[in-house]
Amino acid sequence: MFHVKQFDVIVVGGGHAGTEAAAAAARRGARVALVSQSRAQIGTMSCNPSIGGLGKGHLVREVDALDGLMARAADAGAIHYRMLNRSKGLAVQGPRIQADRRRYRAAIHQLLAATPNLSIIEGEAVALTLASGRLSGVRLRDDTTIAAPAVVLATGTFLGGRIYRGSEREDGGRVGERPALELGVQLRALDLPMRRLKTGTPPRLDGRTIDWARLSPQRSDDEPWRMSPMTRGPRLPQLACAVTRTNMATHDIIRAGLDNSPLFSGAIEGQGPRYCPSIEDKVHRFGDRDGHQIFLEPEGLDDKTVYPNGISTSLATDVQHAMVRSVEGLERAVITVPGYAVEYDHLDPRALDHRLALTALPGLFCAGQINGTTGYEEAAAQGLIAGLNAAALARDDAPVILDRASAYIGVMIDDLVLQGVSEPYRMLTARAEYRLALRADNAETRLSAIGEAANCISDERRAHIARRMAQRDDLRASRVAPSAVDADIAREIEEDARYAPYLARQAEEIDRMRRDGAIAIPTGAALHAIAGLSNEMIERLTTAAPATLDEASRVRGVTPAALAALWLHARKSA
Repeated sequence: MFHVKQFDVIVVGGGHAGTEAAAAAARRGARVALVSQSRAQIGTMSCNPSIGGLGKGHLVREVDALDGLMARAADAGAIHYRMLNRSKGLAVQGPRIQADRRRYRAAIHQLLAATPNLSIIEGEAVALTLASGRLSGVRLRDDTTIAAPAVVLATGTFLGGRIYRGSEREDGGRVGERPALELGVQLRALDLPMRRLKTGTPPRLDGRTIDWARLSPQRSDDEPWRMSPMTRGPRLPQLACAVTRTNMATHDIIRAGLDNSPLFSGAIEGQGPRYCPSIEDKVHRFGDRDGHQIFLEPEGLDDKTVYPNGISTSLATDVQHAMVRSVEGLERAVITVPGYAVEYDHLDPRALDHRLALTALPGLFCAGQINGTTGYEEAAAQGLIAGLNAAALARDDAPVILDRASAYIGVMIDDLVLQGVSEPYRMLTARAEYRLALRADNAETRLSAIGEAANCISDERRAHIARRMAQRDDLRASRVAPSAVDADIAREIEEDARYAPYLARQAEEIDRMRRDGAIAIPTGAALHAIAGLSNEMIERLTTAAPATLDEASRVRGVTPAALAALWLHARKSA
């Protein structure tokens, strides 16, 4: 067996979670090995060509504020900018771009190549290596062993991945790419709480066969905003999208094909995402609807492929062809790659702590779809936190934990580790109780000090933050004309002033939550000694393992009476 040199952190998987984890750990000073089956596929956008949106755009801006990769890569590939919810307040607006897939991936490669301490190893991780009950590294298919005290699993849909299309079945995490089967078997053998989830993708279309003239165009925003305030220079040429709809004929074709659908035959046992259902689900569940929107999204400046957002499907290929050609503007459309569903293994995230570390196996961190989430943005945000904390473990540094009042990232992680998931988790602005303060436009203001304290930002980012913080201070003190300030900063300060009374009230709520909610509560067997806790409450608290009264208050099903019992016990024990 051949051993390579020791690393501090190993990241398994080169998707959005893995690339952010590897870069974040390396920025914190760790020696990082990023392991991917294919070096060329690192940074690939597996499903839709978009980044951001409602709730998701907040995550992207927060990742960027901590010097992550996604926002800068999005700008490097952006061929369509659209601010969602523009008619509403800044707190619930969602920055979203559509990216040229090749340019986005190339930007990720460039950013990784420019990151010190980061090595890319092409190979398949088939097993975790253990020593004295603790993680010691990873073994590859060629029997190479890579040693490290911390490992981040960012396996996406590859862990036990299986692809479904009509009656067709094949093992894979993406079409044409092998799944991680042995690693999934090992995790189950370690008695970890593993389950199955499902996601899907629509058929890809040849844009040259679409009748664009018959469809309603959706043009890119004129305002020159960016995903990352670090981005400078002109935009790429911008492409318009188009909107069409399914119709009753489409629905009849879909219903006629359901007998051969793996979603309805019982072949797929995993739950799919409620907020991004397949077209079969939409037609089955909303039978009274006369149509469902389809957004036709170009995938690149020099790529004729179009992504029909809204018709994710695992129907048989011949049914997909008929379905597509029943839609206005798509009567002659050619499918280049049929849609399919992927079922994969995930870990019950309640087995993790707020660092995204697995309590049962010290040294192991998990990020992305393995934790039961869906979406590029959710994966990137988890990867960032897992990478920072894996580096902290390896280098004996302080962990980075964001709470619900700090960031949407904190909301998501808190939801995952306390509530678990019954379907793929998607970030929504409604999930954040402090969303007035957690705007997409003020992520840099909220999180830059945390990034500085964690020593995870570059000198370039540090200079950028200092320049913009000086602008904020000058504008607030009226020492500078608005014309001398970056446009997004002027708008941020204006929004702060508009909502100042509400923000002050929310700040008081946050202070109270952090003060009272920090009361420690017993865990495990010690819960049985608390008077007034029913067996049901003990079971719920044991499963979620909240460490504080505030965390206990957010565990689904825990009653006010149980919280009162916990509070009284804490008072008596103080």
